[in-house]
Amino acid sequence: MCGICGVLGSIAPSDPDLVEHMMDTLRHRGPDGEGRWHSPTGLLGHRRLAIIDVDHGHQPMVSPDGRYALIFNGEIYNYLELRQELIRKGVKFRTFSDTEVLLNLLIHDGVAGLNRLNGMFAFCWIDSHSGEWILARDPFGIKPLYYHQRNGRLVFASEIKALLKDDALNSQANWGALQEYLTFQFTLGDKTLFEDVRKLAPATYLRGRGAEILEERVYWTPSFEIDEHHTDTYFIDRLRSLLEESVHLQIRSDVPLGTYLSGGLDSSIITVLAAEANGNPIPSFHGRFAEGRQYDESPYARTISDHLRAPLHTVTPTAADFAEDLPRLIYMMDEPTAGPGLFPQYRVSRLASQHVKVVLGGQGGDEIFGGYARYLIAYLEQALKGAIFQTQEEGQHIVSLASVVKNLPLLQSYTPLMQHFWSEGLFGAMDARYMRMIDRSPDLDSFLTRDALDRIDRSAVSTAFCEIFNQPQTHSYINKMTHFDMKTLLAGLLQVEDRVSMAVSLESRVPFLDTRIVNLVASMPPRLKFEAGTAKHVLKQAMQPKLPDAVLSRTNKMGFPVPLTEWFKGGPVRDFIGDVLLSRKARERGLFKPEAMTRALEHEVPFGRQIWGALCIELWHQTFIDQQP
Repeated sequence: MCGICGVLGSIAPSDPDLVEHMMDTLRHRGPDGEGRWHSPTGLLGHRRLAIIDVDHGHQPMVSPDGRYALIFNGEIYNYLELRQELIRKGVKFRTFSDTEVLLNLLIHDGVAGLNRLNGMFAFCWIDSHSGEWILARDPFGIKPLYYHQRNGRLVFASEIKALLKDDALNSQANWGALQEYLTFQFTLGDKTLFEDVRKLAPATYLRGRGAEILEERVYWTPSFEIDEHHTDTYFIDRLRSLLEESVHLQIRSDVPLGTYLSGGLDSSIITVLAAEANGNPIPSFHGRFAEGRQYDESPYARTISDHLRAPLHTVTPTAADFAEDLPRLIYMMDEPTAGPGLFPQYRVSRLASQHVKVVLGGQGGDEIFGGYARYLIAYLEQALKGAIFQTQEEGQHIVSLASVVKNLPLLQSYTPLMQHFWSEGLFGAMDARYMRMIDRSPDLDSFLTRDALDRIDRSAVSTAFCEIFNQPQTHSYINKMTHFDMKTLLAGLLQVEDRVSMAVSLESRVPFLDTRIVNLVASMPPRLKFEAGTAKHVLKQAMQPKLPDAVLSRTNKMGFPVPLTEWFKGGPVRDFIGDVLLSRKARERGLFKPEAMTRALEHEVPFGRQIWGALCIELWHQTFIDQQP
């Protein structure tokens, strides 16, 4: 896990200093070392967090003949297997690092080698003879990569704040991306909240020469072609085997490691499998709040740690911690995304960094296996539609009304969401219904000023949403929903995962995000993933022999809720939010109505996201637009 940056194309006299400034900005990503490389058409900078071959894996790594150079952020988990293959082809290695394996794989196979990598990565590889280069990002976008083009140069970095060191960059807000954030609390496609900054999409590479991009291509995407030939038992056994293998690969480390353990299904699975693969218990890290049982999953986390006889370290963040941390977290994030779980996740990462250098977590489980309650709500509507109109537009892919009924009590706490969801548009098209389900701006008209509302293009947001939602060749609603979430929501959650861990120089790994696992789940009959309306049915079946029943049969999924509603009533959080949202800067910005912000503070519903979204947007403007960081 590292920080990378560079300039490609026409190198200006000031560019060596720019690379130095970018490297300084990325210091938190790599406190263990730094390196530089230059050629007539490229400057590379690297900050290193040493995990594999600590003594010899320095970067930039250059081939023995000096022709090829690589800077790389991430880990290649199957590097030992790839190394043996390259040795059989005559490659001589100088180190035992995964960086040298990646360098030589690209020399031999070029972009064709990307599909052979099992790992998380963002890298720049240069052929100094031809001037050609490759920028690439891992299949899920676990590791970030941003770039901008101007004045005959392409400048790239692991974080946007490093790019902002370039005086040629226009750091104005991107209104098209901002209206997507106001709708979903994440952005779509390659847009960022900065006008001239693009993010390289997951599973995508750029191939170029100088500052010119010659090719942009997606090198992997899951296929949702249903495998009708294998039995349920095959899928369950194969899933268990792949999960075990993924965790076994990802515990490879030359430094101490541990796990995040919320007490939920996903993190419990990773913790149990990691202890099993390691052969000995490893420490786990947990966060809770003291404001009530609805904010405390520690009994479930202790169930797992006691089951494994492993140490469990716990942190209890406070309202004062929130007010202190959030401005720094907005800076570390570059642009806001996802929900308030950012804050406790940072506190748990900080705790973990005091004990280990690598941590494994359960991120991705909800998006791959359909773990959100909204899937059951959406499918209930589909089942009602099919039963009433005696039509099944999904054919065999739909879950029947009769099978869903027994799980409906799980939705008791989601009554407000259901009331909103079914208040209009009932039985409409799948894409329109799912967009309504995840739209976090139902009251936008009452929050935004008239000037801001006049700039909102709802049709553009809807079109961008539908393009992603309807992309997979499948009639299955569950597959369309999970595909959309993997491409959008998961990308936002992974941005959080990366930034909160890198803020404390901690490497975070996510074993669920293995292309073999996703390919297998995508090919499963949808009913197996959502049997009787049961979220994560196949995952629970696969892990049933390994988990305590108290965790396996949980029905009160939490998702790391933060007691913002309680904190809004008074104290440091109320004062902090008032200082931000009702400040002179916020009023002059003309985005949110001050009176609406005041009302929302008094009446925000539990786990609501309106104040959170407005707070993040205003802090982001103050940090990055009003002044350079």
